[in-house]
Amino acid sequence: MYVIAEINGQQFKIEEGKKIFIQHLQNAEAGATVEFDKVLLVDNNGTVTVGTPTVEGAKVVCEVNSPLVKGKKVLVFHKKRRKGYRKLNGHRQQFTEVTIKQVIA
Repeated sequence: MYVIAEINGQQFKIEEGKKIFIQHLQNAEAGATVEFDKVLLVDNNGTVTVGTPTVEGAKVVCEVNSPLVKGKKVLVFHKKRRKGYRKLNGHRQQFTEVTIKQVIA
């Protein structure tokens, strides 16, 4: 059984027991339980239920493993040829690592 859920504006394929990295949650603490109720699709052993826009009564229960995880560094380089203009900028996205404890469909 798996579901497609929307968490902080992004869609994830979610199964029980899996670990996922979601966009950083400001008020999350390690060990806290978080629920998400925007479930868009439920696949229960071949029986597919598609929400309009969400499936009613379905939700995902997660436990926060690590409230702040930094992603890989992304380097952004700008250059204009023959002008002597070069600019290097770096960015590291912040994530929250959660473990899926229960999928209620």
